[in-house]
Amino acid sequence: PEVRIVKETVVVEKKATVVVEKEVVVTPTPAPFKPKGTLRVALTTYPNSLDVAMTAERQAENAAWQLYDSLVWIDDEGKIVPALAERWEVSEDGTEYTFYLRKGVVFHNGEPFNADAVVFSWKRGTGPDMPWKDRWSRAKSVEKIDDYTVKVTTEEPDPLLLRIIAQHWGMVPPKYISEVGEEGFAKHPVGTGPFMFEEWVKGDRIVYKANPNYWQKGYPKVEKLIFRPIPESATRVAAIQTDEIDIVTRLSAEEAQTLLGLPNVKVIRYPVDRIYYIAFNNITTGKGTPIEDKRVRLAMNYAVDRQAIVDSIFKGYATLATGLIHPSNLGYDHDIKPYPYDPDKARELLAEAGYPDGFTIDMACPSEAYPHFEEVCQAVASYLGEVGIKVNLEFMESGRYWDLEAQKQLPPLFGDSWSERSGESLPRLQGALGAWDAPYSAWEDPKILELLDQIGRTLDDEKRAELYKELHRYMYENPPFIYLYSPETFEALNVRVQDYKPRAAEDYFLKGVWLLEK
Repeated sequence: PEVRIVKETVVVEKKATVVVEKEVVVTPTPAPFKPKGTLRVALTTYPNSLDVAMTAERQAENAAWQLYDSLVWIDDEGKIVPALAERWEVSEDGTEYTFYLRKGVVFHNGEPFNADAVVFSWKRGTGPDMPWKDRWSRAKSVEKIDDYTVKVTTEEPDPLLLRIIAQHWGMVPPKYISEVGEEGFAKHPVGTGPFMFEEWVKGDRIVYKANPNYWQKGYPKVEKLIFRPIPESATRVAAIQTDEIDIVTRLSAEEAQTLLGLPNVKVIRYPVDRIYYIAFNNITTGKGTPIEDKRVRLAMNYAVDRQAIVDSIFKGYATLATGLIHPSNLGYDHDIKPYPYDPDKARELLAEAGYPDGFTIDMACPSEAYPHFEEVCQAVASYLGEVGIKVNLEFMESGRYWDLEAQKQLPPLFGDSWSERSGESLPRLQGALGAWDAPYSAWEDPKILELLDQIGRTLDDEKRAELYKELHRYMYENPPFIYLYSPETFEALNVRVQDYKPRAAEDYFLKGVWLLEK
């Protein structure tokens, strides 16, 4: 507030007028909040889609989610908080969730968000062509109670339902999609999120602008958001150095080292809830091959010197995996130790399985998808060759690779990784081991499916943890993967970037990021 001297005319006796001065306090009207600046973010892959029901991997998800909201959100402390639903109630038996929706929210095209949009989004998400339909299908039904109330029903109590909703149920506008069709929606996606789609120049840039009608007042903080796909790691490093990009992710330790001390760059490092592996495919291309014998799969785990890979390629900034459950996840069995490097034991197991001279097998890996992953795959193939397993290794462009993975058309061996945002490994395990029903699964084992089903129906955390441990031990003795490592990751930011908060799954939400003025 400021004090001003103002002049005021007053009437006195005999109708005479005089001018007097007095002090008044004036409180200026604050200017409305306005987002400022352009945030430029590098992606390590070319997104296959900006529709969160269709995105194939984390980088595409990161680009897409800035356009959408779900009913609930997982905040930076890992807590489930309201988003498009202001509140919710859960029935005593844990199978019915009643969500009370936020009123006054509109999609980017002006269409109102309401219960019809929730029902439509769910029906669309469970469609036969949707790669993540298993995430939406955790609900048996989604019913409209009134315009701003919906009831979500599950077959059994689901301990992770709210987290899955937060991570996968991006709300979409029914009227808009009915008008433009799925193809039109893919070209110009519309959500309720903090940013609005502006343009997508394939292979070059994705451009968003701030949503002026975003329901969460004061967000987003930046006026424009640009994603640039830059698969070549060296090019990403150069881009942050020359002020062409504000955020680069998935840097190696060596690349991060080269950026230390630069006046315009800060480097961050954090452990990642992501597990790298070589998958065995017993659903399609691996049928009738030696990998169906668990002794062969154990031999292949003993054959690979994973610690040497971590030390030489990642300078030690990774932890050896003992399964598909991360050490930070509920139910991780710390008594299980990584397979030692033991090529003699590997040869012995191969001979027991009837392959004393080894065999030949095909393997594929994505190119330019993860830091140094091509080198990792080459090292794995080399180690397998030393025990008599000749590997025909093929590298593929990542978008094509994940399409083939979803169609279960990759070779008997293929390399990939899986991160998880929920703090538990169940979605990762279901996605990678859910047989035909899971989009990126290549393995089917009745015992694993039985344990996953039990875990998914167990609400008690302690009991669920014991089931995870049982599964962890079983998968160690009957490996559906060559378990590799969980990395630490490095990222670099322009020093102007403020309040950027990446999470352990290498995901981020950019509505709260702001830029210091130059």
